[in-house]
Amino acid sequence: MLNLIQRLPKAELHLHIEGTLEPDLMWRLAQKHNIELPFDSVEAIRRAYQFDSLQSFLDLYYQGANVLLDEDDFYELMWAYLLVCKKQNIVHTEIMFDPQTHTERGIPFSVFMSGFDRAIAKAEQELGVSVYLIMSFLRHLSEEAAIDTLFAAAPYYSMIKAVGLDSSERGNPPAKFERVFAQSSALGFKLVAHAGEEGPPNYIWQAIKHLNVDRIDHGVRSAEDSELMLYLQEHQMPLTVCPLSNLKLRVIDKMEEHNILDLLSRGINVMVNSDDPSYFGGYLNENYAALVHSLSLSKEQLIELVFNSIRASFLPNEMKGKWLDEIQRIAQEA
Repeated sequence: MLNLIQRLPKAELHLHIEGTLEPDLMWRLAQKHNIELPFDSVEAIRRAYQFDSLQSFLDLYYQGANVLLDEDDFYELMWAYLLVCKKQNIVHTEIMFDPQTHTERGIPFSVFMSGFDRAIAKAEQELGVSVYLIMSFLRHLSEEAAIDTLFAAAPYYSMIKAVGLDSSERGNPPAKFERVFAQSSALGFKLVAHAGEEGPPNYIWQAIKHLNVDRIDHGVRSAEDSELMLYLQEHQMPLTVCPLSNLKLRVIDKMEEHNILDLLSRGINVMVNSDDPSYFGGYLNENYAALVHSLSLSKEQLIELVFNSIRASFLPNEMKGKWLDEIQRIAQEA
């Protein structure tokens, strides 16, 4: 099964580029910029990657981002992840980035967007990986700050496929961002939002009804609302589920409790993603492997999850068809 996971062409739709900052790169960039970290070694950073909540993770996540200062840093960060994509046969990825994490530190769009652009162009040419960017607003900040960010990004709209909503979910409901999502939609962006990870099913309803999203990020708590489950099934609203993230952040206590395969069996449009893989112990293939080991993921379930990753992407239909045909061919050979 692990060999089949590797062979299948996959899409990853829920990945935070800042969450791919590996401890060794964090350490190296800190030394490059003479930044003092509260760790005395790379191993000490790795040991710190233990969390009891979303907030405890976010505290370290934002601290780690402080080492990202110049264009080359953002290039290195993006390029390292895209090399993983090539290694794991991720043929298409839709990558979230948090501009406010950087602009709040005085890093302008021109710095991080230029770094990202260099790496993406190189990956598309040399690695054959296609990339879309999702600009995510930080929900613990105000909607006014999100609106300011949306318009500050104007020179880079051609590089951005969608807007999203992430960071601390509790106490920051999706409805708080209704205006900025309406403005983003009017500009032609696709829309996604984190909901139903730590927040209640009502947050998923809000993302659907108030933000008019095309996809829900996480959404695992949808199972608590039977009416919502019917809606998700009927409308085939994608849920970009992140198993290892859910385990690391204590959304579940053990992987055997994860409901992704139950959601799949009930006709919900779920797929596997890695979220913040450096912090959560594995990239995309490791998330699939965790389902094999803990939930006895079958070949048929694996194929359906991979199919869903392509179908729920924002790729044009022609490209979706190409990859779906390739998945089908490999599945028949396996």
